[in-house]
Amino acid sequence: QVQLVESGGGLAQPGDSLRLSCAATGLTSSRNAMGWFRQVPGKEREFVAVIRWGGVTAYYADSVIGRFTISSDNAKNTVYLQMNSLKFEDTAVYYCAAGPFVDFTRQIKYWGQGTQVTVSS
Repeated sequence: QVQLVESGGGLAQPGDSLRLSCAATGLTSSRNAMGWFRQVPGKEREFVAVIRWGGVTAYYADSVIGRFTISSDNAKNTVYLQMNSLKFEDTAVYYCAAGPFVDFTRQIKYWGQGTQVTVSS
């Protein structure tokens, strides 16, 4: 059974940085991947970034390219989302997700509980 536990959300000002963490248990196959989605009230959950477990292959939503970086620490079974140059529109609940790397956005098997990120002046 895979469990995902997130941390690191909070309040930030435009231009600030935040780092989200997601600790995973039970996820060891390189066929798997971990990533982040985000959701605001009234909108669908949207893909943010994904990284293949145990590797460096990563993909990002266009809206965060150049500002967000996803990385993983295999020894700690943890994936991170470094968010720089935050904008008002980055405000959302961020969810950690895990599933097969192939067709990741449509094959999510596990979700974290979500962590709120609020960008406000």
